[in-house]
Formats: sequence, structure tokens, C-alpha cells
Amino acid sequence: MTTAETTAPARSAASLLQILWLASPALPVGGFSYSEGLEAAVDAGLVHDEASAATWLIDQLHLGLARADLAVAAQAIPAWRRNDLARIAALNHWVLQTRETLEFRLQTEQMGRSLLEWARQLGDLGAGVFEQLQAARLQPPTYPVACACAAARTDASVRDSLVGYAFGWAENMVQSAIKSVPLGQSSGQRMLARLAQQIPDAVDHAMALPDGERQAFTPMLAILSARHETQYSRLFRS
Repeated sequence: MTTAETTAPARSAASLLQILWLASPALPVGGFSYSEGLEAAVDAGLVHDEASAATWLIDQLHLGLARADLAVAAQAIPAWRRNDLARIAALNHWVLQTRETLEFRLQTEQMGRSLLEWARQLGDLGAGVFEQLQAARLQPPTYPVACACAAARTDASVRDSLVGYAFGWAENMVQSAIKSVPLGQSSGQRMLARLAQQIPDAVDHAMALPDGERQAFTPMLAILSARHETQYSRLFRS
């Protein structure tokens, strides 16, 4: 067996584990504390059972995440790999300027800062991510751009990185639905299975979007998020 045959699988396995790590709900960035407007949709009666929750999240995946955050990450990962800090700054600025409500902007800022702190706390294990984010001088780093930085440090493909990002989002959102509708764990697993079937197409769409077609335009979600800011009873921060 040649050296190439022994090292390539090991390198691939290490990259896969790092992408799974970034996608894990256990990553201490606070994703579990946000419903991204879902809680307000439940309060308004738009989401009330498993079927309506699954439909809502699938729509959000394709109309929101794929056209905005996934599309940004698709461009940010190669930009980090070639150390194109001007491109990184432009993508980060786009995320900050296109968040439709204060809740959504605070979410991406908080999660971006938390990922930076996560990398700092890892010490030598996260030094490359922390130093690269620091060198970019993003004020502040947004979550899709910061997460792209961590993904760029792996040997994983851009597509695999985006699939992991989207699945991590799906897991957090399904848990939000379970808590806010409320639903049982079996319902949650069926919803996650439906989202998993949709993620590859959403990722392919995100990767094909040029800058001029990337967008953050979800009017109903923005209205619900604005209402959620003053909603009387809340479990989540958005």
C-alpha cells in the first residue's frame, strides 16, 4: 500500500469529522436559542402541527438560507483559502446590511462572535481559525462568514461544507419546532428526514448563485420577526 493510499483516506476522514463538528448543535455558538421567526409563526397560527412546521422549514431552507447564508458561505470558503480579505469583508458587509430585522442581525453577530471565541478557546487546535478571523478585522464577523473560515481550514469540498452547514441549521430549527409548536421527537425525526432530502438541491442552488442574484428577501418572515421582538411570551431570542 502506497503512502498516498494511506494518507488520503485519513485526510478525508479528518475533514469529515471537522465538518460534522461545525454542524453539531453542541457547537457553543448559541444556535439552539434562536427560532428564526418560527416561534412568531406559531404564535400567529401559521405553524400549528408537524405538516405545517415541515412545510415552513422547507420553504425557509430554499427561499431564505439557500439564497443568502449558504450562498455567502459558498463564496467565502474559497475566499478564505486564497486569503482574499477584501472579498471576505464585502461578503460580511452584505450579510450585515441585508438582515431584515434587528433580531436577525443580532443573531448573526452573536453567533459569529461566539465562533471566534470558540476558536480562541481551542488554543493551538483552533489557532488558524482564530488568527485568520482576527486578521480580517471584521466588525463584527457574521456567522456564515466566520463558519466559512473554519470550514476553509479543512480539506472538505465547498459542497460538503455547505451540506454540513445546512444540516446543522436544520437540526436547530427542528428542535425549535419541537419546543414551540410543540411536537414529539418522532415528528422531529420525520421533519429532519424531509429537510435532509431537500438540502442537496438547496446547496446546489446556493453554489450556482452569482453576487447579483444572491438575496435576502423574505417579507413574511421579516414581519413575523419584527412582531417577535415584542411578543409577550417567548422561548427563543428570534
